[in-house]
Amino acid sequence: MNTYRKFIPLLLAGGLVGAATATWAGPKASKPPVTEAPTLNLVVDDTPVSRDGRLQGTYSPVLKKVVPSVVRVNVKQKAKFASAQMPEIPPQFRHFFGPGMPGMPGMPGEGDGPQRMPRAQGLGSGVIVTADGYILTNNHVVEGAEEVKVALQDGREFDAKVVGLDPKTDVAVLKVDAGDLPALPVGDSEHLEVGDVVLAIGNPFGIGQTVTMGIVSATGRATMGLDYEDFIQTDAAINPGNSGGALVDASGRLVGINTAILSRSGGNQGIGFAIPVSLARDVMESLVKDGRVTRGYFGVMIQDVNPALAKKFGLDEPRGALVGDVTPEGPAAEAGLESGDVVTTLNGKEIRDSRHLKLSVAKIHPGESATVKVLRGGKVKTLKVQVGELPGEPAVAKATPAEDEGTLNGVGVMDLDARSRKQFNVPSGVEGAIISEVAPDSAAAEAGLQAGDVILEINRTGVKDAGDAVRLTESPEEKTTLLKIWSRGGTRYLVVDESKSSSAKDKKS
Repeated sequence: MNTYRKFIPLLLAGGLVGAATATWAGPKASKPPVTEAPTLNLVVDDTPVSRDGRLQGTYSPVLKKVVPSVVRVNVKQKAKFASAQMPEIPPQFRHFFGPGMPGMPGMPGEGDGPQRMPRAQGLGSGVIVTADGYILTNNHVVEGAEEVKVALQDGREFDAKVVGLDPKTDVAVLKVDAGDLPALPVGDSEHLEVGDVVLAIGNPFGIGQTVTMGIVSATGRATMGLDYEDFIQTDAAINPGNSGGALVDASGRLVGINTAILSRSGGNQGIGFAIPVSLARDVMESLVKDGRVTRGYFGVMIQDVNPALAKKFGLDEPRGALVGDVTPEGPAAEAGLESGDVVTTLNGKEIRDSRHLKLSVAKIHPGESATVKVLRGGKVKTLKVQVGELPGEPAVAKATPAEDEGTLNGVGVMDLDARSRKQFNVPSGVEGAIISEVAPDSAAAEAGLQAGDVILEINRTGVKDAGDAVRLTESPEEKTTLLKIWSRGGTRYLVVDESKSSSAKDKKS
């Protein structure tokens, strides 16, 4: 009998190493000096949870403090074009979408080519983590949003700005202009154990704020195919609309951000996943401080150690990360790591497997030194690695489109690296910023800009990398942009005219 499993991001109610990440150009009009970078005033409580085995009669006192910190996130997205040739949506997904989606009743113009889909609306949840308005949620809740609003339990509603997105972990950070908000204390998810009681809080199906209880079923799960995964698994009921909501411990401290379920029916079946707050916090702090996520990089290809490999490499048990290849002139190569080394510890902490090493290295700030112990030929060696920065990371975080005051809005840019050159057949002599994404209803798309094009010049000024492209679109003198691009084997010029879209926006407001 055939079976299937589906991992479902919980967005619509009722109805790490090197994956390319799209980022939106056309950033905010003003850019604060580095010395005035925003600070996160988190309330951190990492004291151990009680594990005396006694059952608690009620969690009401805890929830009275926690519930006001969880908000409803309402999202409106721009209309998009969809092809009538798109594959039919599987039945188990259909209740997440409304009429007009491919494979659903009401799909206009079957066989007529691309169709303009109606403006989409979605519902998710978020968690207030600072009194001055920083909110954690999921990337998939607000990605591509034209408008984001958050509603508090006391009835207040605020327009929210998307501070930044990180698709590689499915984390997003929002900011509302308010003070003295009910911020949720942040716990230490590293100390969670299987069997610990947890409470999931969110807005499932849009029926209103809901609390469910369960236990930690497992930790360190990798289930969704993201670049960086370390999910907490729980049997606390999580349903569509809960995405971005809080997973708290029995003391009422935030330990995770509810993200997805594994389901054969589309509803909760007792297997839910939350991003550990330790991982979400690292991403949030980087987005707020730097406007992007900066990750450490060793430059190694690694794999898990199975029992057969453990025996061959002289290990007592199948633990650690086996180095298959080392990038020439990379940080690991400079430190002396070799193919066949088994990394057993990093900065004094044992490495369980290749995914654990990848996560641990990503958390180290580029430029810092890391101490690595490896098993080589039956002997333990200690090496010092000067950690580099992961190539291909976005130049800036995506800003809320409504906030953009620059040009090339809806265009994602990245630095050219070996992977993107190979993917788009870009010659070694071409230098610039490669386009990773173009919003289908943007002026750039209308002008003919496509993913894989390389921006060589902006308004006759040379572009060396994504940072140049971002800088040159920050404070434009006019809303028309002359681009020189390399595209599909040749160089050409084109003009992106956003003056019309700007006028339309002004008229609507």
